[in-house]
Amino acid sequence: MAGQDVDLPRLDEVTDPLELTVHDEISPCPYLPDAEARMPLRVPIRPLTRTEFDRRLASGNRRHGKLLYRTQCPSCHACEPIRILVRDFVLGRTQRRVLRRGEQVVDVEIGPPVTTREKVALYNLHKHGRGLMRDDGPLGAAGYEAFLVDSCCETFEMRYRVGGRLVGVAVVDRGLESLSAVYSFYDPELEPLSPGVFSILKQIELCRTWGLRYLYLGLYVEKCSRLVYKAQYMPHERLIDGRWQRFDRPAPSSPP
Repeated sequence: MAGQDVDLPRLDEVTDPLELTVHDEISPCPYLPDAEARMPLRVPIRPLTRTEFDRRLASGNRRHGKLLYRTQCPSCHACEPIRILVRDFVLGRTQRRVLRRGEQVVDVEIGPPVTTREKVALYNLHKHGRGLMRDDGPLGAAGYEAFLVDSCCETFEMRYRVGGRLVGVAVVDRGLESLSAVYSFYDPELEPLSPGVFSILKQIELCRTWGLRYLYLGLYVEKCSRLVYKAQYMPHERLIDGRWQRFDRPAPSSPP
């Protein structure tokens, strides 16, 4: 690991334009058992420009629908925002194989996010197949719209098709120098093709095509098995104690 400190934008830069806090309560942590989380939800009063959104990403923010949030947990700092250094990224052997196999059968489309019955059904199939279906049942069209279509910044979706059939969707935000992977879902039958890895690699390709520096992957939590996969993309930076630190080798808990 090679450390690299990067100064964050000033707080006044990050909070302009005015954002309204709409929710701020302690709740059970979604990543670690027996832990508490605090993730205040804020809504910008107008859509963010690419530059404004980049500043928020650099300060550790994530987007959920029209809302922004950043972890401010009272007694835990396990969540580390992570971003791939696109210009330095080198494909590993397994990643190269995943990309080659996927490109042989998967067609990629890019367009604005839109709610359709086909996407809602695929989203629920994905959640059910991975054992992530919530107690309140399948997501409806309105819930899908609020989560994956409504936005406070520039957003697009990548649609993955095999023989014309929709098999996956990735929702992605656009900043001036970065993309941010919001959420992806796919047909569980595609698991042998590693569709999650394929989707990230196609987003890295898109960053390079557009001349962007970073692909943000959200949060990395070392002790959360659902999130450690993010550390296999090298090199990357993680926001630790308020500074972006560079990692050039996989963490011990990461897959080879």
